[in-house]
Amino acid sequence: MQNKQVRLGVNLDHVTTLRQVRGTPYPDLQEAIRISETAGAHGITMHLREDRRHIQDADVYASRQVIQSSMNLEMAATAEMQSIAIKVKPDYCCIVPERREELTTEGGLDVLGHLSRMRDLVIALSEHDIQVSLFIEANPLVIDAAAEIGAPIIELHTGHYADLPEEQRGAELQRIQDATQHALELGLVVNAGHGLNVSNVRDIAVIPGMNELNIGHSIIADALFMGLEGAILRMRAAMDGVAE
Repeated sequence: MQNKQVRLGVNLDHVTTLRQVRGTPYPDLQEAIRISETAGAHGITMHLREDRRHIQDADVYASRQVIQSSMNLEMAATAEMQSIAIKVKPDYCCIVPERREELTTEGGLDVLGHLSRMRDLVIALSEHDIQVSLFIEANPLVIDAAAEIGAPIIELHTGHYADLPEEQRGAELQRIQDATQHALELGLVVNAGHGLNVSNVRDIAVIPGMNELNIGHSIIADALFMGLEGAILRMRAAMDGVAE
């Protein structure tokens, strides 16, 4: 299968991390959205966590009015987040696991252990024309469960792959490749993300059938030295295999 250009979703959570750590009105999330889209982002991702450690409710509502590409709201499978999503009406909702003590999302959703709740959430959001994605491990049993409950999209967790030294990534990369193929055979759209940077993104981007990569932390880290537009262009080049 020949890959079309894989979409790049830019996660801007850590623009607001910098803001929240000092309680300032800057950096301006809305300006970050505009720069990201100008630089070629196909979508803007933000995670409204239950502990509100970075993105705030007001950010979500204001961003919905500014985003020109597509809005992907990451959220836990709670009644509160479901209510907010229905009010905001993002283009996509990615359901992620969440623990308050974690530094960042650690692993995929336990879909098998919460089938009923996940099915109800997919139905509820879909009724409001929100496309639902489940953030899951590259496990065929979990992929089967996602398809069974009617989720149209999955996002494969690439954190384990990204954490490994380059020479040890082979088996994990193969697992992601096999999972992608399995999901495509079930009719699912396949995205991926977590821990990806310019050094490891290419092998994920060239997986046949991969639709979108959602990347945040490494882009914002690069932006400290080359600006947000430059960091996004650098990531796009890495995804496309264009040498620096």
